[in-house]
Amino acid sequence: MGEYDAVVVGSGPNGLMAAITMARAGRRTVVFEAASTPGGGARSAAITEPGFVHDICSSVHPTALASPAFASVPLAELGVEWCHPELPLAHPLDGGRAGLLHRSVADTADGLGPDRDAYRRQLERFVDRADAVSATLLSPIGVPRAPFTMARFGLDAVRSVEGLTGHRFQTDEARALLAGSAAHSMVALDAPATAGYGLFLTLLAHAVGWPVARGGSQAIADALVAELRARGGEVVTDHEVTALADLPPAEATLLDVTPRQLLALGGDRIPARYRRTLERYRYGPGVCKVDWALAEPVPWTNPEVGRAATVHVGGTIAEVAAAEADVLAGRIPDRPFVIFVQATVADASRAPAGRHTGWAYCHVPNGSTVDCTDLIEAQIERFAPGFRDTVIARRTVHAAGMEAYDANYVGGDINGGAGTLSQVFTRPAVSLRPWVTPVRGVYLCSSATPPGGGVHGMCGWHAARAALRRDGEVVGRG
Repeated sequence: MGEYDAVVVGSGPNGLMAAITMARAGRRTVVFEAASTPGGGARSAAITEPGFVHDICSSVHPTALASPAFASVPLAELGVEWCHPELPLAHPLDGGRAGLLHRSVADTADGLGPDRDAYRRQLERFVDRADAVSATLLSPIGVPRAPFTMARFGLDAVRSVEGLTGHRFQTDEARALLAGSAAHSMVALDAPATAGYGLFLTLLAHAVGWPVARGGSQAIADALVAELRARGGEVVTDHEVTALADLPPAEATLLDVTPRQLLALGGDRIPARYRRTLERYRYGPGVCKVDWALAEPVPWTNPEVGRAATVHVGGTIAEVAAAEADVLAGRIPDRPFVIFVQATVADASRAPAGRHTGWAYCHVPNGSTVDCTDLIEAQIERFAPGFRDTVIARRTVHAAGMEAYDANYVGGDINGGAGTLSQVFTRPAVSLRPWVTPVRGVYLCSSATPPGGGVHGMCGWHAARAALRRDGEVVGRG
């Protein structure tokens, strides 16, 4: 017997959740992390000015609240406090207009004029069954919860967001609310299933909110590490793994990496057929990200936008679609779609008194080294004239730099792989157990497996449960 029963490579939320699951089952577990701090996409640091805390990658966490995996961890007892803004989301439009998403479906609908009733019909039926929808979409391989509800959801979800919103809504505001959420997928908005992305994130906004973690996303990673250690597990930082052969022997090895790294780690141990499958795995666009230390709140033309922690900046659905089409064609858009987070609207602890933080990214071609700071700031200025005058300091990381920060962000793809319909259920291969590799005892637990990107730990949870099932452990249904 070796020193460990389970070895995990990578300490992102998925790797940590995989390790916690193994440790709970009595397995001696260790996590190896190349960076000096655990967390992966859930890290925070003072990267602009002293006293300003910025999330290095993910910042807003609806899927964390919807996650069955995270629900099994006493996050509150371990220091995670969710901070909800007054509005989960705002989408400004020219002329001072804006789509404003409230926690209440009715309140949101009331602000959409002629789309009031259509919005309520579209969302209420799913928000009322949000637990079942979330559980099914976060555990997509298996018998769906509430099959009738999921069948109705599926009929809308498989459509393009352009098609669904064009059919259901009349106003720019209603169409933009769903289109901006769908654009998180980094998939063309006329593509099948983009409506599913928009609907799911929108129903989560109503059902659980789009909160930030007080003090930064690092609090989530720290809580998961604390839970792992309480279960007897270990985390070893500053330990880069370059080959499976370098790992200590263990019954289960769980890799929080994408197919490209798996190929490099496995070398000749990867069977030829599986190797060809991994080599065909496709990555999506990258992101160029900017963090700002701000002297004052963002001066939005529509002051209601200042009540939302997340702001989708890109104009109408036609403009957002055009920007995403440019990216997928290998071009930098003149007017990119920008996801902007003003976390201090909900959590003032992240900046000195009276000051604020800003965080934004736009989508760019995979591997881009273009600095899009000016383009991003121009889009924000379009809806918040004088924004640049509030900037104390900024830090920009282009897409290639995102990969340098975290090898899982291949070419700057923070979703761990293209989110196209053909790849949503084949991450990284067509299988009823996609977390299980043909290399004995080796499992993939990253966002390159179902259910994909997001800070929810579900990929790691599924992978660890697959490992325990193979090892004869009896585990309950997730």
